[in-house]
Amino acid sequence: MTFFVSLMGFFLMFAENEAISFGIYDIAKSLTIPGWVVIFTLLIEAVYMIAVGIERWLTYNKAKQQSRQYAPKVAQALKNSNIDEAISISDKHKDSHLAMVVSSGLKEFQAHQGNANISADEMEASKRALERAIAVKTAELKRGLAGLATVGSTAPFVGLFGTVVGIIGAFQALRTNQTAGIGAVGGAIAEALVATAFGIAVAVPAVWLFNYFTNKVTSFSVEMENSASELVDYFIKQRTRQLNG
Repeated sequence: MTFFVSLMGFFLMFAENEAISFGIYDIAKSLTIPGWVVIFTLLIEAVYMIAVGIERWLTYNKAKQQSRQYAPKVAQALKNSNIDEAISISDKHKDSHLAMVVSSGLKEFQAHQGNANISADEMEASKRALERAIAVKTAELKRGLAGLATVGSTAPFVGLFGTVVGIIGAFQALRTNQTAGIGAVGGAIAEALVATAFGIAVAVPAVWLFNYFTNKVTSFSVEMENSASELVDYFIKQRTRQLNG
């Protein structure tokens, strides 16, 4: 019984105070300068997250599609021992991560193809060309992911800063007018809650996108390393065939 009496007393006290609206316009009107700084910072982070997410998704999809088209074509060219055609096919698939790696190795191997005997240093040069191509392409695929990680890790703290500012504003309002009810601190509380919610809303998708794209890059790296290994085996077989022939 006591609980219901207390609850009714709270609602009566709330009704006696000025009406509070938590609409978007009213919350925006009640925001302080630090609150606006927090909101604009989170908006910038949200726009960056969306832009990077769309750009990386398009880049990875294009790389995957072109690699699927590229793999059987270059495999057939190499099967026919036509390195020039394989390089030409690679140059036509510039968005494919496999094409960049294979093209680098083929061009390095072609530079030594005129020699009667290939030395261990020349074979190592081809391997290093493949390793450089993998490193460059991996770095290119990771572009923007560090920014996503930064957004995911800092957005909650930016929101927390807005929360602290809002709570401080609420206590200042209570100190100024000790007899005021919830109407005096409603705007500050709304600012604190909006900052918290906005920070979480930005951080969660940023972390999700970072993990998703990181897995994509790992998968692409494995594909490039496998292609490089197969290409080195092909070089060895080709050179052995030339020497035995």
